[in-house]
Amino acid sequence: MTSPGLIRPVLDHVVVNVMTRLDEVAAQFTRLGFQLTARGHHSLGSSNHLAVFGEGYLELLGFLPGNEGKRPDLAGHPAGLTGLAFKADDPAQVYATMRARGVPVREPMSFARPVAAPDRSTAEARFTVITMPPEVVANGRTFFCHHHTPELVWRPEWQAHRNGALGIAEFVIASHEPARTAALYEAMFGPHLTTPVAGGLSFAAGAMTVLILTPDAVAERYRDAAPVSPDGADRMVALAFAVRSLDAPRAVLDSAGIPYTALPSGGIVVPHAFAGNLALSFVER
Repeated sequence: MTSPGLIRPVLDHVVVNVMTRLDEVAAQFTRLGFQLTARGHHSLGSSNHLAVFGEGYLELLGFLPGNEGKRPDLAGHPAGLTGLAFKADDPAQVYATMRARGVPVREPMSFARPVAAPDRSTAEARFTVITMPPEVVANGRTFFCHHHTPELVWRPEWQAHRNGALGIAEFVIASHEPARTAALYEAMFGPHLTTPVAGGLSFAAGAMTVLILTPDAVAERYRDAAPVSPDGADRMVALAFAVRSLDAPRAVLDSAGIPYTALPSGGIVVPHAFAGNLALSFVER
């Protein structure tokens, strides 16, 4: 039996739930300056496009017509940012560790999707995920993902984006009680994970920072560009992308006629109506 071990939070990918609007949201993110992979189709019934970076990637996840009922784990979530996936180098160890820590997890599940290999042949990208039950995370999913074939995902030719995005810098969760929301991540990765910040808490996940902020702090930080849950429940609401210079995203946004606002932090943010129902910002790093 695999023994529990030390699990560190490292970003694998983030998920934007697009429902049946794959074409529309993919076009939206292309206008925002991201290079998207060709559409993929999971053995589970969902379909996707990726924006791949040196570390991590963004996944636009949805359904083709007629496949809506094949992923009930996605159907109950709002459109927008709904997934935070951490790396699982050893799925069996991750599962054993989560169980030992009392974190509710489901047994590892494997699936695949066809993908064009660098030599233009068709290969199969394979994954194993360890997920939490839906009641654990409001309006979204937190899970672990192991890539059996990472060379089919992190392809250098897919990592050049017109907006200059180098990677995901921030992932933001709106919560009326940041400490309560953070308790899941403390249980997953150990005590003393989070650090107090203005309006809430934060922790590092590789090169990315996860921010758990009150709705008022989110509204102030993103100038009301982030979506708000109608019932006031927790919600994943914003992403920030690291760029060397804001000149590149500004040029892309200006050319496409996409509105954006300067942020107190020095970055810029696109309102959720123009970015897949999440506040999408760029920050210089």
